[in-house]
This record gives sequence, structure tokens and C-alpha cells, in this order.
Amino acid sequence: MATIELQGVEKVYENGFHAIHDLDLEIADKEFLVLVGPSGCGKSTALRMVAGLESITGGELRIGDRVVNDVEPKDRDIAMVFQNYALYPHMTVYDNIGFALKLAKVPKAEIDERVRKASQILELDPFLDRKPGLLSGGQRQRVAMGRAIVRQPAAFLMDEPLSNLDAKLRVQMRAEIAALQHDLAVTTLYVTHDQVEAMTMGDRVAVIKDGYLQQIDAPQRLYDRPVNVFVGAFIGSPSMNLYEATLAIEDEGGTVQLRDQKLHFGQETLASRPALRDADGGQVILGIRPEDFEDAAMVDWDTTGKELTSQVTLIEALGSEIMVHFDIDAPTVDSGDPDAVEEKQGAANSVGRFNPRSRVQIGETITIAVSTENMHFFDAKTRQAIWS
Repeated sequence: MATIELQGVEKVYENGFHAIHDLDLEIADKEFLVLVGPSGCGKSTALRMVAGLESITGGELRIGDRVVNDVEPKDRDIAMVFQNYALYPHMTVYDNIGFALKLAKVPKAEIDERVRKASQILELDPFLDRKPGLLSGGQRQRVAMGRAIVRQPAAFLMDEPLSNLDAKLRVQMRAEIAALQHDLAVTTLYVTHDQVEAMTMGDRVAVIKDGYLQQIDAPQRLYDRPVNVFVGAFIGSPSMNLYEATLAIEDEGGTVQLRDQKLHFGQETLASRPALRDADGGQVILGIRPEDFEDAAMVDWDTTGKELTSQVTLIEALGSEIMVHFDIDAPTVDSGDPDAVEEKQGAANSVGRFNPRSRVQIGETITIAVSTENMHFFDAKTRQAIWS
């Protein structure tokens, strides 16, 4: 097995487009690292540079203890899984899985042993004599995985391998891929634009925007402590609600003013974010995740100073929860995500994840309880998180 290390890696195309800027990234031996970001952010370009399918303009790329900047793809000891599977339609599943071994002139007996072992792991035994055209999308993806496994590479590279599957199958396959990677203990770099995939699969997640690495961390820490507005909004579904607000510090905490409504936060928030004192009296970007809004009639804690009033515009009942859309009278903030659906004029600017037993109705004016201890604060100019 091997580590993958990118040190100051740059990618500039002949037309002058700067796709990757000074990328520093280290994937530990046996680690599953997910590279995530919106369309066009450079994540697939970074993966293709590791694979050797794109040249490196600057910096250094290491796989194991070798610098591989100028090493041919076939000599990098990596296996790649593509989003379109890249299977040979005229070959059987057996031949597709074993094709790379055949090219490498591996003895037939060893090819057979490796193919059948991979087939057993991936539950493909009943399909070995079939051609890809007779398989479902999930089965084709397993064949593509099998072709990677039999090579016994130092690392797996996966470029949006689940994007062509339907929603239910994606959930199933992401669990299977994560379990398979854990069992095989192979260093894996996985690229996706789907932040749910990233959060549920990766040991660590690296977020990229416009070719710049924004943050790299464990999934939960990425969610709890985003370093800037973009990461805060990009990680999480539905997205974090973002507002312009005025901050005031008090003896026992502070307040944020959202035009004609005010929210109080306690001393524990100041203790965890001491730099908030330096922003006293100024503008901040306030972030509130949907789960930190709740129908005030459903909570059993004191909501004094922690309530907002609004009118419900839309309700999405999902069984285990309801998504309640409403307007907060405060300027909202663009997260910087080019993939985000633009707000329609007059549409609700906020969404809360409410208890499914809530009885709120469309058009009703409601009181919303806010878990202010979980609010996020960002500098209005730099858009960086305010902590210490």
C-alpha cells in the first residue's frame, strides 16, 4: 500500500486557465479521502493528475516514496474507477475483470484465481458469463470495481463512480464501496460533487472551490466547524441558512439583530468563540442550520430571547421530519456555490427541519425556536469563521 502526497501542485492549461492552485494534500496509507466541491472546481482535474491522465504544471506528486510527475499512468500502480464504468461491451464480465491482468501477461491460473476472488467479494458469480449490456447499473459498477480490485494496486482512484445510478442504488452502492475499501485497506481518493456521499463515505473530506483547497477534516468536524461561509453552506443538506446581522456583546453573552428581530446567545458561545468580542457592534454573517430551527410549540426548553416570528410558505412532509420554508426579514448571503439553485424572487429565504408532529400550516404565522448555542458566525468581509 502507499500514501499519496501532493505538494504545491498547480495546473494551468495552454489557454491560460488556472484549474488548480498550490494544492497541498496528503492521503495516508489505507485512508479513504473524498475530494468534494461544485461542478468545475478542479476536483476531477486533481484526480486525473494523480492518475497521470493530466500533466502537472508545477509542484510535486508522490505515490509511496516515488515522485511520479513524469511517470506513465500504467507505471503508477493505481487503479481507476470511472463514472461511465468504461467496460468493454463485447467481453463477458469475467473477461472485463481480468483484462488488465491479461495485458500484463499474468499466468492464466492466477488470473482465474484473482477474478473469481473479486467476483465472490462483489457477488458477481452468477453474472460472469454475461456481457455488460445485460447488467443493471449497479452490477456494471461492481464489475468496474472488480477490475480495479484484481490489479491489487497501491491506490484506488474513483471519479464520481455513482453519478449514473438512481438515488436508491446510490445509497446502497456507497455503503458497499465504503465497506469494501475498509476490508481491502487500500489507499483511496474518491471524487464527488455530492456532499452526502462525501460525509458518509470518507475518513476525511477535502473541500475544493475554484481550484483552491478550502478545508480538509473529518466529516463531523467539517460540519461542526466550517472555516468559511462556502464550506458551511456547501456541507449539509438542506444548506445552512445565511443572513446579514448586527452583533452586540453583553455581559452574559450577546445578541444578533436581524432587522426587527433579535436573537440572544449565551456565555458558552463567547467562551467557544472569543473572537466574537472583536466584532462587537459590527456586521457579521450569521449561519443557522435547518435542524437548529424548530416549531416553538414542540420544544421543552426556555425559548426566551431565542425565538423568531415568520409566516410559513411551504411544507415538505418527509415522514421522519418536515421541511418548513419561511421568510426571515433579513438580507440573505450568497454562499459562493455556483451549483446552488438561485432563490426565486419572493420565495422563502429560510428552511427549518421540524418535528414531524408539528401542526404548522402554510400561510400561518408561527413562532420558531432557535438553538442559538449552535449558531455559526462569519466575518462579513473575509467570510471566514469567527472562532479565536
